[in-house]
Amino acid sequence: MTRLIGYARVSTEDQNLEMQQIAIEEYADEKKYELVMYLEKISSRKERQELQNAIKAATKGDIFVVYKLDRLARSTKELYQLTEELKTKGVEFVSINDSFDTTTPTGKAMFGMLAVFAEFERDIIQQRTKAGLEAARKRGKVGGRPAIDDKTKRQVVTLFNAGESAIDISKEYAIGRATVYKIVNESKNK
Repeated sequence: MTRLIGYARVSTEDQNLEMQQIAIEEYADEKKYELVMYLEKISSRKERQELQNAIKAATKGDIFVVYKLDRLARSTKELYQLTEELKTKGVEFVSINDSFDTTTPTGKAMFGMLAVFAEFERDIIQQRTKAGLEAARKRGKVGGRPAIDDKTKRQVVTLFNAGESAIDISKEYAIGRATVYKIVNESKNK
């Protein structure tokens, strides 16, 4: 028997899940599917454990159902990633309020459009990032961490060889522990 994996979310404890839950239950009754519900009261910016549990519980042949797309994801890219993960597992996806249903040919076409928009969104972000970095370079700003001078490198190597821990050295010079090891290894290879 096909199962519906229902997921409903509100952002705060004060908000009510009832409307979403009822809509998903009615959808399950109408389709005559077994329903497994996952409910969550948490901001979409935080780790949504119940969403992860719902996705984990979904198996091939199941249908993952939400009331609205914005209950599942904050961006087109995130929505595409989540629905692609479901698709890979052989799980269909339905958003009741948005009439998005991958069990139908129209829904599958919409999913393809979603993929196009997700790629478009990624491209725009990349272009803006490149433009921002180029504008910063023209203003004389250089990205990345400042270079470590030779004197500091010699001090790091001396302290390390004297038995100081990489953690203590990294705190002293405000550099990463991995950077300490990198400097020490570079000095050995010279």
